[in-house]
Amino acid sequence: MWFKNTFIYRLVSENTISPDVLNEKLTLKPLLPCSGLDKQSRGWVPCYGDKLVHSANKQILFALGVEQKLLPTTIINRFAKERAAEIEAQQGYKVGRKEMKELKESITEELLPRAFSLQRTTYAWLDTVNGYLVIDAASSARVEELLELMNKSLDNLPFKQLHTAISPVAAMTDWLAGNNAPAGFTIDRELELRATGESKATIRYANHELEGEEILKHIASGKRVTRLGLTWNDRISFVLTEQMQIKRIEFLDIIKNESNEMAENADELFELDFTLMAGELAKMLTDLTHALGGEAGVS
Repeated sequence: MWFKNTFIYRLVSENTISPDVLNEKLTLKPLLPCSGLDKQSRGWVPCYGDKLVHSANKQILFALGVEQKLLPTTIINRFAKERAAEIEAQQGYKVGRKEMKELKESITEELLPRAFSLQRTTYAWLDTVNGYLVIDAASSARVEELLELMNKSLDNLPFKQLHTAISPVAAMTDWLAGNNAPAGFTIDRELELRATGESKATIRYANHELEGEEILKHIASGKRVTRLGLTWNDRISFVLTEQMQIKRIEFLDIIKNESNEMAENADELFELDFTLMAGELAKMLTDLTHALGGEAGVS
């Protein structure tokens, strides 16, 4: 239960929701198996064991499940070519583009009910104390899937993406140029620089010292920092992006050891892992937002 890549949202108002009410709402839209010609099915799934919603210290965890039918285009094309060859042999004419399209549609309808299904899960954490909605996903497409169903499931929980007074690009470039990370943070060995002109030339550094004239020359020439590796209080390392995404999160051993030493069974370990993760990430997000000038539009 350790988030790896996060998209961060804020509750628009002070509206919140209790675990019981959330559980009641999510129960109305569970994940159901794909049926008939459905290629995909979405719904809420248990986030741990048989629990649809897990709550601890006003921190709430829930999960979206997506089931997809696996029917590669290459398979459809192969069957379509075989059918087209049979038609050509029987009727003596070449199958045209329109008829080939209809063949593929027919074959898709025929094969979908027998196709294998793949299920994946996207987790979300609702911090009702600090007003964060944090989604553990590497791509915006996965996030949109979850937000879309949230909007259908919850009528009174508006949210928006977190925006700060200082853009991550401006702040990260300033930190790197002055070799001066904000209080509580250190700069790691991960960097992406991008030109602001039409070329959009991009330079990436991985496991590389980020000090010296070379990098300063890139900044002086107009390149800006779009990704930067950071560590917070020697407890969490991550990569901050220009879109305010927090990627490749690593909770350092000092945190994980705390739960391993206290837990006596799997249930206790899950409870402690989630509690520690939520507590540490909430404090880190607060410090990071402060380092970026605070939340935009909030005095």
